[in-house]
Amino acid sequence: MLFKAAAVLLIALLGLGYQSIQPPPPKLCGPPVTSPRIQLKDGRHLAYKEAGTPKEKAKYKIIIAHAFGSTKDFGFPASQALVEELGIYFLSFDRAGYGESDPNPKRTARSEAMDIEELADQLEVGPKFYVLGISMGGYTIWGCLRYIPHRLAGAGLVVPVINYWWPSFPAKLSKEVFGKILVQEQWSLWIAHHFPSLLYGWMTQKWFPSSASVAGHPDLFPEEDKEIFQKFQAMPNPSRDKATQQGVHESLHRDMMVAFSKWEFDPMNLSNPFPHNEGSVHIWQGYKDRLCRVELQRYVAEKLPWIRYHEEPNGGHMFMFLDGYSDNILKQLLLGEKPSVM
Repeated sequence: MLFKAAAVLLIALLGLGYQSIQPPPPKLCGPPVTSPRIQLKDGRHLAYKEAGTPKEKAKYKIIIAHAFGSTKDFGFPASQALVEELGIYFLSFDRAGYGESDPNPKRTARSEAMDIEELADQLEVGPKFYVLGISMGGYTIWGCLRYIPHRLAGAGLVVPVINYWWPSFPAKLSKEVFGKILVQEQWSLWIAHHFPSLLYGWMTQKWFPSSASVAGHPDLFPEEDKEIFQKFQAMPNPSRDKATQQGVHESLHRDMMVAFSKWEFDPMNLSNPFPHNEGSVHIWQGYKDRLCRVELQRYVAEKLPWIRYHEEPNGGHMFMFLDGYSDNILKQLLLGEKPSVM
């Protein structure tokens, strides 16, 4: 009798523990929905925002994949003068689970690329377009380079996320660089890679510190980034909480699981999508970046010599928001201009 009671108690405790690590269902946005949206083939809705030169008149069309914890509303900080001079059309969208786009529990780098292609087709952007990914949005661009290279006029990755478990990284280098990040970030990324089903439980428990990037830990940012971050915090931002309005799991946690999971492909095995120089692929990286480490970005650039690698010696993770840098990025991507000294 005592054994049965103990067994029942153990099963009950296991059941409670299992429930505690299960994410709640996403809070589907709306009504009302304030952004224009398309309906994808799988039934999901994708929210988008158009800016810059009207696409009917634009010379360059760029689809932007936003960063971690951000939305389509953040856009790209280009000067109006450059946008008008070059005739640039921007199309940004809430990646699955963010903002007003429906979640995708099956989200992968491939599904993100397919979302971009379908968005471009439904909005009649044209047969070819540029893609630009910021930070965590970088894995979306790797997906585009793998799955829809025939649709690309060019591609840019700005301080793109790095997966420490990409097979082509030398184990010694990957381990060494991984050891440089904050311990609590190491734990979170390790769980996201090895036990993604436990990530929600880890991220919501209170006994140990979880992801430093989600918490905005100050040690993640060099002084240059902190100054920029403080300016952002002081600015009015009505959409600040909009990114995770459907819940943190299908936005932030899902991003981590996709970015640091075992991928379907190794980016360092990709072929040049522009063998005849009809377009170009770029990586922009800050030397002082503590979120996406420079050592691994350099290795990627060495393995893929067709990528044009730009390194800012005094830049952190947010250097693109300093005056003039975003315009430089666009000139290099669209016109092939060499980096100017800032």
